[in-house]
Amino acid sequence: MLWQALRRFGRKLVRRRTLEPGLAETRLSRCLSTVDLVALGVGSTLGAGVYVLAGEVAKDKAGPSIVICFLVAALSSVLAGLCYAEFGARVPRSGSAYLYSYVTVGELWAFTTGWNLILSYVIGTASVARAWSCAFDNLIGNHISHALKGTISLNVPHILAEYPDFFAMGLVLLLTGLLALGASESALVTKVFTVVNLFVLGFVIISGFIKGDLHNWMLTEDDYALTKAGLNDTDSLGLMGSGGFVPFGIEGILRGAATCFYAFVGFDCIATTGEEAQNPQRSIPMGIVISLFVCFLAYFGVSSALTLMMPYYQLQPESPLPEAFLHIGWVPAHYLVAVGSLCALSTSLLGSMFPMPRVIYAMAEDGLLFRVLARIHTGTHTPVVATVVSGIIAAFMAFLFELTDLVDLMSIGTLLAYSLVSICVLILRYQPDQEMTTGEEEVELQEEKISEAEKLTLQGLFCPLNSIPTPLSGQVVYVCSSLLDLVLMSLNLTFEAVLLTLLCLVLAQWQIPLLSGDPIWVAMVVLLLLLITGITGVIWRQPQSSTRLHFKVPAVPLLPIVSIFVNVYLMMQMTPGTWARFGVWMLIGFVIYFSYGIQHSLEEFKSVKPLSKSRTKTVDLDLSRSVDLDLSSPCIHSF
Repeated sequence: MLWQALRRFGRKLVRRRTLEPGLAETRLSRCLSTVDLVALGVGSTLGAGVYVLAGEVAKDKAGPSIVICFLVAALSSVLAGLCYAEFGARVPRSGSAYLYSYVTVGELWAFTTGWNLILSYVIGTASVARAWSCAFDNLIGNHISHALKGTISLNVPHILAEYPDFFAMGLVLLLTGLLALGASESALVTKVFTVVNLFVLGFVIISGFIKGDLHNWMLTEDDYALTKAGLNDTDSLGLMGSGGFVPFGIEGILRGAATCFYAFVGFDCIATTGEEAQNPQRSIPMGIVISLFVCFLAYFGVSSALTLMMPYYQLQPESPLPEAFLHIGWVPAHYLVAVGSLCALSTSLLGSMFPMPRVIYAMAEDGLLFRVLARIHTGTHTPVVATVVSGIIAAFMAFLFELTDLVDLMSIGTLLAYSLVSICVLILRYQPDQEMTTGEEEVELQEEKISEAEKLTLQGLFCPLNSIPTPLSGQVVYVCSSLLDLVLMSLNLTFEAVLLTLLCLVLAQWQIPLLSGDPIWVAMVVLLLLLITGITGVIWRQPQSSTRLHFKVPAVPLLPIVSIFVNVYLMMQMTPGTWARFGVWMLIGFVIYFSYGIQHSLEEFKSVKPLSKSRTKTVDLDLSRSVDLDLSSPCIHSF
């Protein structure tokens, strides 16, 4: 009995959402075109980072080779973007990575993904709102901060902010009201701000190529010494490195690329519009790919112009573009850059707020969160309760909290989602075509068929007999993917997942002994690579699904596995404090799931419904049988 109870409980944790193919009816309004999705993706991704990040990476990490950093980061982001694009074509529903993992790897992992996405969007919204407030305050001479610090000061360092930010709170509440009005109205505002932002960035790029000097990509120690001699304050002068185009070597490019990777975070908000896009199976893949390409061109162009206009070691990380225009003598351009920065922050803020209620709505509609959050306004067709609740929470955080220590949690949630989507693509590509509509009883029947019709052999792993996916080949890929990848969700509970994590830890934490040729570390890395390559080979030999989609990830299984590896490596860069805060957040989420979600899940009612039907049928048969037997009894006659 205990074993059966544990088995039922385990099946609840891994039960998967069943979906019918094609477009389903939705309570949301399908009003977003491909252009709207591109504007949303560009606005979310091309935020304030383009005005700040380029100067920080160029000065301290990469120099002029920052253009290569953005290229490497773009390629890494494209890997995740392609996986999102395939799922957008395969599962045109609201929920993004949450829904994708629910369909593929099970309910517990789906809740974990959705819970972390909520955290990422809330912190992202609050942090961008405070950045908007600070940028506007700087533009008007810091009058707001000086007034609030003098009257309402909060003396709780590393937890609360120096002063309550009424401006940031009001901005979040204002945009919450805009989002509640409807998706089309929000998309219109996003398009306006995005166009202004792109216009400003275009001006920066053209100005840089006109006024730039190629000599700034070939600086020497003599140039550095000359610059140092001409400055009264040399504290703001950065390191020279070795000079030239790559002053900090390959290591600097890799460190810069890891930082630049986060500049491309945000395109995943497009995947939450599956129930509001007019043609999601076509527009979501196109929107993701086009927005990533536009963002890469902008980052590449701005970083090139910036390092051409002035020497990299003279850049100011806090405001690189205004300083660059001051360096070339174009003082009025400072105000144009400030306007572009505010527009970029506005679109980034909308990009963080737009997907947040959609994920909450999807989880609440599935029963994993409180169902009141799934209410839709009959007039605007928006998830109004989820929008208002999430907006109030984000506004409260922007009002009181110091968010610099919490921003890394955004990265964990985002990278976790990227990894899960790559795993889902890897698994679904090798499943039989009917996998998306298979219920629990059919899964059990498939397991019986596997044991009766097909047997797993060593030769079958590398040379399958069938040219199309079968239940057995699908299970092989599912197990291999779990061994390779579910470390990202199960905290290293599987053997091959431990291999992948150890490899990332070795590369992240012990780069010096590895690069110095220490035979122990080299042997460990080679062994781990061989084991991972072997399991990847087993996946590669299995037959793939031939289902026609508007977009498919090329080079499967290689590209999804590389994407997973990049995401895990970046997650290993997080500090122990960040992981501790992540653990606290997950503990809160698991309390909600195991006390409410697991019992109110729609999949719970779907699994109970067939059983109740069969029991009703049995009772009816028993009643008819009892009536037949008792019709002639004396009791009936006497009655």
